[in-house]
Amino acid sequence: MSSLSTSGVGRLADVYRRNRERSRALFDLLVDEAYYSRPIDLRHPIVFYEGHLPAFSFNTLVKRGLGRPGIDPTLETLFARGIDPSSPQTGGQTEGWPARAAVQAFADEADRQVIHALTREGIERPGHPLLDRAEAAFAIVEHELMHQETLLYMWHQLPHDQKRRPDRYQPATEGATPAAEWVDVSGGTATLGVDRESIDFAWDNECPRHEMRVGAFRMQRCNVTNEQFLEFIDAGGYIEPRWWRPEDWAWLQRDRIDHPRFWAHRDGAWWWRGMFEWIPLPASWPVYVSQAEASAFARWAGARLPTEAEFQRAAFGVPTGGERAHPWGDAPPSHSHGVFDFASWDPQPVGSHPAGRSVWGIDDLVGNGWEWTSTPFAPFPGFRAMPSYPEYSADFFDGEHYVMKGASPATARELLRPSFRNWFRPHYPYVYSTFRLVQDVH
Repeated sequence: MSSLSTSGVGRLADVYRRNRERSRALFDLLVDEAYYSRPIDLRHPIVFYEGHLPAFSFNTLVKRGLGRPGIDPTLETLFARGIDPSSPQTGGQTEGWPARAAVQAFADEADRQVIHALTREGIERPGHPLLDRAEAAFAIVEHELMHQETLLYMWHQLPHDQKRRPDRYQPATEGATPAAEWVDVSGGTATLGVDRESIDFAWDNECPRHEMRVGAFRMQRCNVTNEQFLEFIDAGGYIEPRWWRPEDWAWLQRDRIDHPRFWAHRDGAWWWRGMFEWIPLPASWPVYVSQAEASAFARWAGARLPTEAEFQRAAFGVPTGGERAHPWGDAPPSHSHGVFDFASWDPQPVGSHPAGRSVWGIDDLVGNGWEWTSTPFAPFPGFRAMPSYPEYSADFFDGEHYVMKGASPATARELLRPSFRNWFRPHYPYVYSTFRLVQDVH
């Protein structure tokens, strides 16, 4: 059951208001000079996202779902959809964006009409393409939750003087790096996906539910840390092509990459790009890297990345059969279980939330960083595109994106359901994404 639905459709307006307040607070972290900047060259400038969030909600629920007239056709089109180019050269519009006052006036009117729809209109209409089971209403709420995390990816890449540091910002850097430890996970069944009828809302790529047989494997108890990844760098990992696929090696050479995006080498030492300050590299934090970098490390270490089904088995399965709602069991998520739901601006030491361990004794399978898998993002058997957002998944079933599972510090608790899937290109280095190794058991 989606945690959004515990209060029913009737409370979606409250969730929408809460989302909008959080989004506004995130934009308030930025100085005015940052508004038209483009901290990630594979994404639109920041101005786009302040308009995109309310525009998507208005276009999806009010305009398309309820058939109401538009507010401003130019802005509705301009802010309709983001971009996912394979290289910066195919990016998006960089000039000609509207004044911020115009963006905010449009957002205010879009919010007014969306909240009116959520509180006064019939947003749940059986048989309606977009409103059956209130699909469009749930979609706009989760869309904003996901975008709040992507906003923070962008904010993280901004110079620190373009952000307003919160008074209580204090990264948790204390903690020893645990020794590498492997945990045996017995073979069994992993459930992937969910049936639409059994949950109030799920994205189309989560459906339908099906089972996969998973053989026995060994998995690292903790994510690979910065300290462990530094061994790969010191061993020449970024200058040895045998650890990289040809296309990944070409990416390294083209973009002159020789360390993780979140790191910097300054004055003879390694530093971490914290959200609001540079931090001496925290050895015990999970390393944040692209899927290509994670895969290269795994080859160097004589291991591999888990498949999506193996992750599912390790996170939610139990040795005796059956599965749990979360790695720790069926208790609702809390900050004692892991680093998620905007609990921190940065990661925390691996293994520091033992209450969140899986039944196998594996730490941080949900929280502290999304986890790369080796599974290309693809539809499940019986996939059907969702009417409210038909291009949400289908446009990315191209063999060029890989599944991530788990959650990061900026992943909302509503997205912690076992069926939720995230995905990015293998060379995209800006995500709060880590990894852990697995090995076959013979």
